[in-house]
Amino acid sequence: MWLLNSSIGRKVVMSVTGVALILFLTFHCCMNVAALFSGEAYNTICELLGANWYAIVATLGLAALAVIHIVFAFILTAQNRRARGNERYAVTDKPAKVEWASQNMLVLGIIILLGLLLHLFNFWYNMMFAELMDLDVNPGPTDGFGWIIATFSNPVYVVLYIIWLVAIWFHLTHGFWSAMQTFGWSGKIWFNRWRIIGLVYVTILMACFLIVVLAFFFKIAPSLCCTL
Repeated sequence: MWLLNSSIGRKVVMSVTGVALILFLTFHCCMNVAALFSGEAYNTICELLGANWYAIVATLGLAALAVIHIVFAFILTAQNRRARGNERYAVTDKPAKVEWASQNMLVLGIIILLGLLLHLFNFWYNMMFAELMDLDVNPGPTDGFGWIIATFSNPVYVVLYIIWLVAIWFHLTHGFWSAMQTFGWSGKIWFNRWRIIGLVYVTILMACFLIVVLAFFFKIAPSLCCTL
């Protein structure tokens, strides 16, 4: 199959799954921002996305996208290393036009993967999984707002999440325009436009996530006024 057996095909798969994950992050960001203003509204969203068949199907689909993206990332990295052979050990000057993120996508990917596992433990395991398995957790599996407060009151988690968000920022600012290039949507004019669009969009997206983390850590989220 062309998508699996060719380098271009693998890049297309990477790009499609990457864009899909960016769209999910956008939805997740909107959901998290809601927690800044209303714990009740956030918990209502969590209840809608709880242990329901459509939420489970969506979770499995999202997990499949993430696994495919990660697997193809390692395949392409290994392929590039084989293509370079012994040249990758030669001491050379780094090209001025090559982004740092482009040269360190594997390292960024590993950091993102570790951060994802931590995030799944803090939220998915204690919420959807706990509800499905009828586990006794405190706060309850449907109290997403409570889990945000509990998680981001811990300074260790806050630091780890900040590192994770920074790694995602570097990864996406490169991955966004790279995906557009793979799709063939980056001519001479649009190449720089996609870079700027990606930079602005991803920066706003990650800034919103960061604001949520810091607002709950410093206890300045408007929604906390009714709970503290």
